[in-house]
Amino acid sequence: MSSGITTPAQLERLGDHLKKLRLNKSGERLEALLQRAATDDLPYADFLEQVLGEEVAAKRSQNITMRTAMARLPFVKPLETFDFSYQPSIDKKQVLTLASCHFIEHGDNVIILGPPGVGKSHLAVSLGLKAIENGYRVLFTSAASLITALTKAHAEGKLEDKLKFYTTPRLLIVDEIGYLPIERMGANLFFQLISRRFERGPMILTSNQSFGAWGDVFGDRVIATAILDRLLHHAVTLNIRGNSYRLKEKLKAGLVRSHDENTSSQQGGEI
Repeated sequence: MSSGITTPAQLERLGDHLKKLRLNKSGERLEALLQRAATDDLPYADFLEQVLGEEVAAKRSQNITMRTAMARLPFVKPLETFDFSYQPSIDKKQVLTLASCHFIEHGDNVIILGPPGVGKSHLAVSLGLKAIENGYRVLFTSAASLITALTKAHAEGKLEDKLKFYTTPRLLIVDEIGYLPIERMGANLFFQLISRRFERGPMILTSNQSFGAWGDVFGDRVIATAILDRLLHHAVTLNIRGNSYRLKEKLKAGLVRSHDENTSSQQGGEI
């Protein structure tokens, strides 16, 4: 590539062209890119590839930021921060396979079960972030907020719009099913949403209750069975059997003693 000097007039015209094409990143770095190209004597194709590559990366980053905000995630925790060593019951390879997001294309639901504090929400959010990185639109909601919103929309005659709102995102994450009991009306409305998304848009759901207890959660075994029938038709289930991360942090801080320490103390007192 010729190392000729770019004139101020050329620089201004190039800047205007980039602005009109909305190539903002390239516009910001135009002088630096030209200087580097001249210094390294880059071939034309290499220079063009560098400019367009930076622009694509910038736009992808902007899109990820926008989709992350639209997803309404309660926190942002990448999968890389999940401590698999603390939860050996989780098949790490299976989770990493899910992180490829093929489950979304296949229309498979992901259901994460386990007691409170074992990382269910972390996994759900992390997989949601992977989906966002792969270009999918994601929406997160707690089960309680979802039921409240559907019930309110039903009372106001706006249920169709609200069902569409929860059906439109390619991936819907529903967190904390079972933490609060759901009345019959709410259970029916939840079933309608599940039916709308059935084989159209996958979901990630977390629950502290086993499937056998969902009849009590939804207050109706018939509705619970119908919900599970649709959810499990194409689904991957992760069952976490481990200790709470919150307990782990308290142990590290010395706020509570481990079970082994308590047992030793009790045995020592009996001797």
